[in-house]
Amino acid sequence: MAYITLDKQHFFNNLDIIAKQTKSRDKIALVLKDNAYGHGLCEMASLAKEYGLTKAVVQLESEAVQIKDFFEYILILADTPKSPSEKFYYTVNELQMIEKFPQSTQIELKVNTGMNRNGIEMDELEDALVMIKKCNLQLRAIFTHHGCADEENGFYEMQKKNFEHLKLKAEVLLRELEMPQVVFHSSNSAALFREQDCDGDMARVGIAAYGLLELPFVTEAKKLQAVLALYASKLSTRKVKRGSCIGYGASVTMQEDALVSNYDFGYGAGFLRGCSNSYITPEGVNLVGRISMDNASFVSDLDELLIFNDASQLAKYVETISYEVLTSLKPHLKRKII
Repeated sequence: MAYITLDKQHFFNNLDIIAKQTKSRDKIALVLKDNAYGHGLCEMASLAKEYGLTKAVVQLESEAVQIKDFFEYILILADTPKSPSEKFYYTVNELQMIEKFPQSTQIELKVNTGMNRNGIEMDELEDALVMIKKCNLQLRAIFTHHGCADEENGFYEMQKKNFEHLKLKAEVLLRELEMPQVVFHSSNSAALFREQDCDGDMARVGIAAYGLLELPFVTEAKKLQAVLALYASKLSTRKVKRGSCIGYGASVTMQEDALVSNYDFGYGAGFLRGCSNSYITPEGVNLVGRISMDNASFVSDLDELLIFNDASQLAKYVETISYEVLTSLKPHLKRKII
């Protein structure tokens, strides 16, 4: 059966580098949404706990429930609770959401500083704080998200400036409204590595922890190591003669005689179909024919084949990003910590 390996040494190396950036392990909140970027929610949560992390970020409450025993704090980005929880903190993504939370729910207020995706508008801050107090919600933090921290186009600097201005305004309003002071955070992986000092109270780190942050203008980012590798097992082997075609649509014609084996990893498990006819594994093995639902053919007779050990390299074949490659990997694939 096709399976995934998770390199513990690589993961801990990445967290060491991240902790150097944040100046404290306590500031690291590991992003575990979407099955930990395909790595496996509970597998990565257990490794994070072993390393000493106490904070995590997920998309849904159902994810938080699965990992609640691994962390002291879990930020939920896109869900509303039925009842308050001591460990769970729920994100307010728009002003109208505030009245939907049960009293005493612990919340974090997201603010749109220029990405124009989620979050209240900056000029809605006072209204939001008044509503939060009126609804008796427990505001823990105010945060934003950078949309261009991995690019040099000026947007990162614009958002950073906006958030710094908002932070000053929020501190004044909280005092005037006699509300407790809160923490502020804005750094994602790319933003964290763009700065010499992490001036936020927390950094939400995802792709950097998994070793796939592509930030060529930052030296420290180059030291990160990919955590995930995927292997497939051979189903069958046959001698294919020159001039023969392989797979659906007969889309490739063999230019010479070869041993071709079929392996148990197809698009049904997350092998992007756009790699058909062109992909070459890290060990130089050619994929031939179209990727099918549960199979892919390679010029090889190995019993076990390394499909990829760096998602960013596979992503180049289909002009996408490592995030899509990783999150396409289905949960049923066995994940082994090595």
